[in-house]
Amino acid sequence: MNPVTIFKLPFTRQAGWKSLQQRQTPIPVLAWCLVLPMSLLPPVMLYYAGTHYGDDFVMGFADREWRFITTILFLAELLTFFLMGWLIHSVVNSTRELSISYHDAYLLAALAPLPLWSSALVLLIPSLLLGVLAVLTALGISCQLLYHGLQALCGRSDNDVNTMSAAYTIMAAGVLAWGLLMTIVWAY
Repeated sequence: MNPVTIFKLPFTRQAGWKSLQQRQTPIPVLAWCLVLPMSLLPPVMLYYAGTHYGDDFVMGFADREWRFITTILFLAELLTFFLMGWLIHSVVNSTRELSISYHDAYLLAALAPLPLWSSALVLLIPSLLLGVLAVLTALGISCQLLYHGLQALCGRSDNDVNTMSAAYTIMAAGVLAWGLLMTIVWAY
């Protein structure tokens, strides 16, 4: 799959989704080759920002135990992947009109947080405003990725209301999980 198609995934239900679905990448391979390396990015970047910028970034930022915080964040991100895959499967299959396989649910759970994980790169620049804007933009793109992924992977484009309902439920749980991850960072 070419990079242009990958960048189209959040904006359409047609581009690339069926190709990804047909590859049938095993869930452990998704976890090891996509989720694990990408979920390392935010803790590494946060550790970098916390140890290099300190109080220049946010007051009290330098006094934190970054090794502990980033380790907990990394483990929580991995757990969140597995919980979100299960949640996507459960929510979608709880309706009579939609269905999704475990494989496709975990594929979506692996792809949806990619913009959020990638937004951690903005921590190379010591700007809180830029960081907040990048994370909010990434959150919006992740939600779009989830919605269009559900449209494509559930295989029913004629039932958009049920797809939206499932997407909103999953998005709410995802934003809650993301909020809990951010609480881990700021609470310690």
